[in-house]
Amino acid sequence: MSKTQPTDMKSRERGRPREFDIEQALDKAMIVFRQKGFHAASLNDLGEAMGLTAGSIYKAFKDKRSLFLLVFERYLSVRNADLRQRLAQFTSGREKLGELLQFYLDSARAVEGRTGCLVVGSAVELQVLDDDLSQLVSEAVIRNKNFLASLLKLGQQDGSVTPNLDVDTAAGLILCIAFGMRVVGKITDVKDEPETIKLVMKLLD
Repeated sequence: MSKTQPTDMKSRERGRPREFDIEQALDKAMIVFRQKGFHAASLNDLGEAMGLTAGSIYKAFKDKRSLFLLVFERYLSVRNADLRQRLAQFTSGREKLGELLQFYLDSARAVEGRTGCLVVGSAVELQVLDDDLSQLVSEAVIRNKNFLASLLKLGQQDGSVTPNLDVDTAAGLILCIAFGMRVVGKITDVKDEPETIKLVMKLLD
């Protein structure tokens, strides 16, 4: 026969900050930050999503800012791992760029798209973040651009991208297009995905 614990004991257990799965908690908080942004996400919003009291959040993560830092780090780690796994199926720089664009389009579609991108959303409110958070977000955006540049250079080396292409300019433009997909995805799906990719890939000829 199962035993029922006293209410006061259950309350104490709910207040203990370590009696939950950290990664699951971060993933739930991630949805809130993606939907609302850092400043608009309240502790009540986060607590409701994570199934934690405000006190438990403070005990486990110190404050909202510290929680956001962990969420942001996890978001980048998961997204980058997913992207690199998809790109590993292809050989040429051109093919990898095409798959990268499809990755962004997939992310901008339906529920995932409406939830939003944590990097893009944070970049939009960059001016109201503190200096350290602003630098963190800026560095993530720069890394994205540099990664695009590395794929373009790979394409030039393997002959799938024109050698006349200005890599830095093209990487910046493709980054704007990819981030724009995520912005549009907050409202609606990008129309005619194959044609969208085809138009962008013409830049590489």
